[in-house]
Amino acid sequence: MSRFKISAALWDKIHHFASFPQTGVSLQQMVLFGQHPTQGTLLKASQFLSEELPIRLSHRVVELESLPDGLSKMPSINKVKEWYAQSFEELVTFPKPRLKPEIEEILRVQSNQPTQFPSATPNPSLDPLMHEGPVGSNLVRGTGEYNGYGNGNGTPVGAAAALPGTRLRIPIERRYFSPPPTNVIYPPEVHDYNGRFTQILQNIKKRHDPTVTTVAQGVLEWKKRQGHGRIGQNIQEWLDRFYMSRIGIRFLIGQHVALNTLQPHPDYVGIICTRANVHDICHEAIENARYVCEEHYSLFRGPPIQLLCPKDLTFAYVPGHLSHILFELLKNSLRAVVERYGVDNEDNFPPIKVVVVEGSEDITIKISDEGGGIPRSAIPMIWTYLYTTMSDEGLEANIESSDFKAPMAGFGYGLPLSRLYARFFGGDLRLISMDGYGTDVYISLNKLSSSREPLQ
Repeated sequence: MSRFKISAALWDKIHHFASFPQTGVSLQQMVLFGQHPTQGTLLKASQFLSEELPIRLSHRVVELESLPDGLSKMPSINKVKEWYAQSFEELVTFPKPRLKPEIEEILRVQSNQPTQFPSATPNPSLDPLMHEGPVGSNLVRGTGEYNGYGNGNGTPVGAAAALPGTRLRIPIERRYFSPPPTNVIYPPEVHDYNGRFTQILQNIKKRHDPTVTTVAQGVLEWKKRQGHGRIGQNIQEWLDRFYMSRIGIRFLIGQHVALNTLQPHPDYVGIICTRANVHDICHEAIENARYVCEEHYSLFRGPPIQLLCPKDLTFAYVPGHLSHILFELLKNSLRAVVERYGVDNEDNFPPIKVVVVEGSEDITIKISDEGGGIPRSAIPMIWTYLYTTMSDEGLEANIESSDFKAPMAGFGYGLPLSRLYARFFGGDLRLISMDGYGTDVYISLNKLSSSREPLQ
């Protein structure tokens, strides 16, 4: 398969789009906007994504090109950069729908109407000095982030009114979160455009499936060339930004594809479950993690896991995100217990306890094990990427063979990625260890669903 080449003209366009800020949305806004999708709603969502996704992709391409100490020259990093640039080009060259003047007028007038949609709040996982005020206040201080989006012709709105070095964008509540009237009959061109745009998003999502492992491979290539045993803080921070951005891009694409392709369900808006049952998600993650543990260690019965959770506790969330977090954390606890007590001692494994509590703002899940804990000096290292006891050669083999879901011992991504998933909608992940006894991990999930994505 031939490699994608980034032309000089495409680089110019990428840099232009990268001068515009990204627009964060909240879970609450996505639910309210997509509750009763019509072809008009889906068209507005398509218009938003056709302008927002190129901005997000362009930020990542520029960053991939300018990584320090030769990291941007690694073959795997170049491959990812080309994927992002190719997806960017497909989106900015995708033909806009040709609408009758009366349809355009309906969409335009509706965008200028005041809306009752709630503002999103700053994501608490970002530094408090990096932002202030809800979405709709023009500037998120410290990031240069303006909220809103473009004008539908391939160029984001507001460059003429921009301050030097920044670009203004119309507030998001007036653009995306203003669903058009439900009584309008849309012509076949709208149906056709929505279908074709959904297909291109599915193709892009598939292209980027291997991104996590390919970037990990690139960092490993760089580590070997540099002779570094550890990854520096600047690279760690870049990986956090890059993977958080990837979660956001895949969330927007997945939500849009689901709205366009899935049959209506009373508990779902796209991929968001409005009544996600925490007990059921925990129970499924427990079963999956124990199965992987028993297969990996050839155990008849893995360590028991006790679940203490109200069976009727529900909230709006993306179940796949919570499943990912729980599965990774439970694997860690199971591995720690088995390796502390030994595979020949399965009748005496102490139980792992999962306790779920609902507070006024958060739902908190605590996972407690007696796997021996972590030395205090090693605690800062557990949040770093590619931190594992495995050799670089073993790590490389593990990355190449991994589908990034099943291995009992992965490649040092479980904890840092799980924390990003928790923080994505305003939650967090914290760990407290008692060296010589065990570890408690706390997952905080924002019950209010009002935090916007933590875009940087």
